[in-house]
Amino acid sequence: MAGFRALARDVRNPRRHITARRTSLRKCLERFAPYGHRATWHHLCSRAGIALEDRHPEPARLITALEELEEARALWLAYEADFAARRRQEKHHGIRQPSTVDDWHLHTWGGNHIMPCESPSAHPDDRLAEVLRRLILAMESGPASTCPVCTQDRLTWHDNLGRYPWEGPMCGPCGIVVPAPVLTPEALAAARHTRSGRAPKSGHSAASTSATASARPHRRYATV
Repeated sequence: MAGFRALARDVRNPRRHITARRTSLRKCLERFAPYGHRATWHHLCSRAGIALEDRHPEPARLITALEELEEARALWLAYEADFAARRRQEKHHGIRQPSTVDDWHLHTWGGNHIMPCESPSAHPDDRLAEVLRRLILAMESGPASTCPVCTQDRLTWHDNLGRYPWEGPMCGPCGIVVPAPVLTPEALAAARHTRSGRAPKSGHSAASTSATASARPHRRYATV
């Protein structure tokens, strides 16, 4: 199976037919897709001016989409390298138990479904790298009461998401499933309370911040 960089070279190869280059770009999303495959594809096409079903897009537009994806992937892999180095140091000092952020991160290793979007057409409008920078800052700053991407507090709890996280708070304006560890217990409790359409009550006790544990193996290595 070809890795991300080999597929990126295929996208740039002017000797290949444009439909094959488009296919290679879509296959890149099997290796790195922050919003999930369909939503990330919709995002890239929207920003590059490519019609979703256009089998013969302009080569320059394909390159524009690829460059945005590469920029975001480079940022995320650098963060993962720092994460791995930190965990090695922590284990060296006897800290074996990962934090809630670290546990979430292991499920998204390599960059798939970092901030999944349930609707392919509902996702942040900003450049992928900028959105990921905001998420990384949120993870490094500690839990907050709002979405790390748009800073809005319109969060609603969703069950049965179909992949990790199996449930979680979704941001109405952004469309992303916000990683639970970047939200305060109060924000998570308020989001859970909206599941039944009821308004949050003042002083409502915080529910557990842990997402439903995945029965699937953790992905621990990125494809390069």
